[in-house]
Amino acid sequence: MIKERLGKGLNTIIMVLVSLLLLLPMIWMISTSFKKAKDVFTYPIQWIPLDPVLTNHIKVWTAGDGFALFYLNSLKISVFLMIGAPLLAALAAYGFSRIEFKGRNTIFLLYLCLMMIPQQVLFVPKFIMFEWMHIYNTHWALILPGLFTVFGVFMIRQFFMSIPHEISEAAFIDGAGHFRIFIQLFLPLSKPVLATFAIIDFTWTWNDYENALIFLLDKKLYTVPLGMQNFMLEAGVDYNLMMAAATAGVVPLLIVFFLGQKYIIQGFSSSAVKG
Repeated sequence: MIKERLGKGLNTIIMVLVSLLLLLPMIWMISTSFKKAKDVFTYPIQWIPLDPVLTNHIKVWTAGDGFALFYLNSLKISVFLMIGAPLLAALAAYGFSRIEFKGRNTIFLLYLCLMMIPQQVLFVPKFIMFEWMHIYNTHWALILPGLFTVFGVFMIRQFFMSIPHEISEAAFIDGAGHFRIFIQLFLPLSKPVLATFAIIDFTWTWNDYENALIFLLDKKLYTVPLGMQNFMLEAGVDYNLMMAAATAGVVPLLIVFFLGQKYIIQGFSSSAVKG
């Protein structure tokens, strides 16, 4: 019993130390965002600024184009995909897990192979397609491709495969169709995995730099990653301003994570029950 307690205590101490080590860059970023320029590289490091200021954060939102427009653009795209992508992925996952049709497993395997294709390879075909659809240099160029994710279909399908077939068979006997079973049975049961994927998709979309850089030209359409890059070019070597901008960019991710963290472990564990 004593050895077991000592082992758990040692594991806890190690995990706390590793967590603090991983958090040090973020702590330094937040700390620097409240410092004056002359205090950024003082040694030893001032983890808690002796003379904290709010001017850095104020300037981020007011100087130049500001971050308000970039935030609204990113929120619009990220929230739209956070809702739409899990729903479409759940529909596809239901088809691959519960609807019997010829070649289902083969098609699903080929579908999974798309995960091995680098996204950079698709930039030229996407550009040609978006030009033809007249959505280049619009937010639709980011929203439409983002609605379809191979990882989301795979993740949710794995969860659906863990649901006993007796549940859907009983619903069929009662006269329910596939759509009703999906809406009234599978969606309520899959809240953890849907919430987990929604958080992951929000993070992907919020941090998406390459697609925004290639498919958005108008500065009024910029998302937060492009806005941060633009701000850093303007700020030059003002690291305190750059860290204030980076802190502002991280806040929505932290809020979404803390609101949905209870679903993440449950969603991953349940989606891995059955392959």
